[in-house]
Amino acid sequence: MSKTETFDDIPETALRWHRDGRRAALATVVETWGSAPRPVGSQLAISGEGEIAGSVSGGCVEGAVVVEALEALDTGETLLLEYGVSDDEAFAVGLACGGRIRVMVEPIGAALPESLLADLVAARAARRPVAYAVNTADWGRGLSDASDASLGEAIAARFRSDKSGFEEEVFLAIHNPPLRMVVVGAVHIAQPLMVMARLAGYDAVLVDPRPAFGAQARFPGEVILDDWPDEALTAHGLDARTAVVTLTHDPKLDDPAIRVALASNVFYLGCLGSTRTHAKRVARLTEEGFTEAQIARIHAPVGLNIGAKSPAEIAISIMAEITARLRQVP
Repeated sequence: MSKTETFDDIPETALRWHRDGRRAALATVVETWGSAPRPVGSQLAISGEGEIAGSVSGGCVEGAVVVEALEALDTGETLLLEYGVSDDEAFAVGLACGGRIRVMVEPIGAALPESLLADLVAARAARRPVAYAVNTADWGRGLSDASDASLGEAIAARFRSDKSGFEEEVFLAIHNPPLRMVVVGAVHIAQPLMVMARLAGYDAVLVDPRPAFGAQARFPGEVILDDWPDEALTAHGLDARTAVVTLTHDPKLDDPAIRVALASNVFYLGCLGSTRTHAKRVARLTEEGFTEAQIARIHAPVGLNIGAKSPAEIAISIMAEITARLRQVP
């Protein structure tokens, strides 16, 4: 892989190999039974030279998949392979018992058109959620989004849950942009919240223009933006896979960030402060022309009401509320 690619950049790697003239195939886990080593949607890229990137089984059956993929590169045909993972093999990769997986192998340029893979890679680069749809009855392929009426509510539910899988004979590989979080205010609650956000899979950044608060000594290893919150959020970019949390309960810092967030399609906006503090916030936003529906998007007081007291407990309540908002139907 190149230095700019990560373990999850499998479509990008496969496209690069194909365009470099090395030929390539994509192997995707399409179904699992029992304690399968890797979830549905996991991918492995295989080059014509036998290079691999990614994983479909944590090492159990990769060798067999590579052999099949190299043959598929010669025939140009899509393959559906099924493997049983024995208890011994499963234990070797950290599982208590075995399972079965079904893997789809697609040679690029033959079964999977290069242009379609390029469109998928472009959507991922633009942070646009898409589903790669394969009709296993006629091997028709295409890209869909959450509004695809032909797939109904099912596809929207899959985007919410990040869950690839079959809808009748159509396999949907969900490609959601990585989750991001912007935390405004380098206060005590932000210290455990930034750690928890990373553990939950978020690319988190901290915003605070106050040097004494947003210091690396207080937040070692964190990405800290020292611009004014509205400037920082605008430059960072907000989208439907981003959560924003404001923690200063100082209108001079929180309000600029809230205005930018309300003008975007972030999936979550939570603001620290008591009920009285939020009432004053609502009054200010109303005076500025924000509608009741816009203001209702704010989760305040921030976090689920679990009786949290300490900064870490409050951070847990915030992460719980964000997770509920992300995964559950609004």
